[in-house]
Amino acid sequence: MSLVFPEVGGSVADATKFSLLRQKAGISVEEIAQICGKSKRTIYRWENGQSHPEKLAIENLERIVTTQSFQTNASFQKFTFIDLFAGIGGLRLAFEPLGGKCIFTSEWNPYAQQTYRANFKVEDEIFGDITKIPTESIPKHDLLLAGFPCQPFSIAGVSKKNSLNRPHGFRCEAQGTLFFDVARVLEHHKPKAFLLENVKNLVNHDKGRTFEVIKRTLEEELGYHVQYRIIDAKSWVPQHRERIIIVGFREANGFNLDSLKIPDSLDGPRLSTILHPEDGTELINDNNKRYIEGSLGVTKEKYTLSDHLWNYLQAYAKKHREQGNGFGYGLFGPDDIARTLSARYYKDGSEILIRRQKGNPRRLTPRECSRLMGFDRSGKPEFVIPVSDTQAYKQFGNAVVVPAVEAVAKHMLPWIVPIQLGLTEVMRKRELTAIA
Repeated sequence: MSLVFPEVGGSVADATKFSLLRQKAGISVEEIAQICGKSKRTIYRWENGQSHPEKLAIENLERIVTTQSFQTNASFQKFTFIDLFAGIGGLRLAFEPLGGKCIFTSEWNPYAQQTYRANFKVEDEIFGDITKIPTESIPKHDLLLAGFPCQPFSIAGVSKKNSLNRPHGFRCEAQGTLFFDVARVLEHHKPKAFLLENVKNLVNHDKGRTFEVIKRTLEEELGYHVQYRIIDAKSWVPQHRERIIIVGFREANGFNLDSLKIPDSLDGPRLSTILHPEDGTELINDNNKRYIEGSLGVTKEKYTLSDHLWNYLQAYAKKHREQGNGFGYGLFGPDDIARTLSARYYKDGSEILIRRQKGNPRRLTPRECSRLMGFDRSGKPEFVIPVSDTQAYKQFGNAVVVPAVEAVAKHMLPWIVPIQLGLTEVMRKRELTAIA
């Protein structure tokens, strides 16, 4: 079914269209206000032509009317996404519970693939090196997710290339970098939205040239409306970890990444929430018996630093203090917030060492790293760690903090599946009213 409205310019025509669609859908002003996330006063202003209805609101109503049924429908509840540079699936963990269906995964590291498979129902193969995957073989999708590595770009003078009649833009500047592969997928499939994650330093990388190419490519060449924000994960996990989140939408839709409310980090969790309690309260099961032992579930001795390594780290820190440098180990207790977990943690664990009541400090176990990165979540099965400790440390050190990305995902969701949240809630209230 399609509705035809006269091509009349101005707010009045749009207001009439909005009002007729709302009535056709059988939705009250209160309900459409909830679906659109607006006040009733704003909706009344839209209806009487005092202000211009948002394009997104009209599109939402058209979808509802077209279905001829005010019911939750799979098309409202689901969206598809692809997971590039997938690692162990942190981005997928953030979006999948919101109704997303992953239809394509690319990750080159075989150990990361092993962990990914152990934790997700992977119906299709996990594709390897993205640089060798033809764009056409990637399925059409609503959302692109990528935690791509950051590399320097060769920024050439556009005016010089124009004068020589040579190509410029991302096909020249980004060729040979992994961002190029993100760009070519966006160019070909034109998904509704994307989320990219990277280290905070991406903005300053290669004296700002890297980010300059990325922003220009996404905005000017690919036509996306792009926003970015540095987010510190310590509001969700006991770890100071700043990462840049870049979000883009094909349509200008009112999305505002800066309006995402970040919980007060002063009220955030402390390391006690992720450490093995070592008091007998932690269940020793197949997932944990690699890391704890005995009736109290004490952390295994192998995670405690040897005298040789502990003496070396102390001497190294002292040397640099005397030189006025800040290099050295980080020693933390249960009431603290840790430094950033890095992929090099497997080497000596120096950035996050845990104090012990007696003896040398210890490293975090891979299970504690999983908790520190938000992969282990309350009410959910423990994240499966099928690889060696060395590989696990690398994987968690390279991963995203799941609850931090999940907060962004929830913030994006009304613009990815515009009517999902409001429509579902309105239906729930209608059902409760009918029962009453």
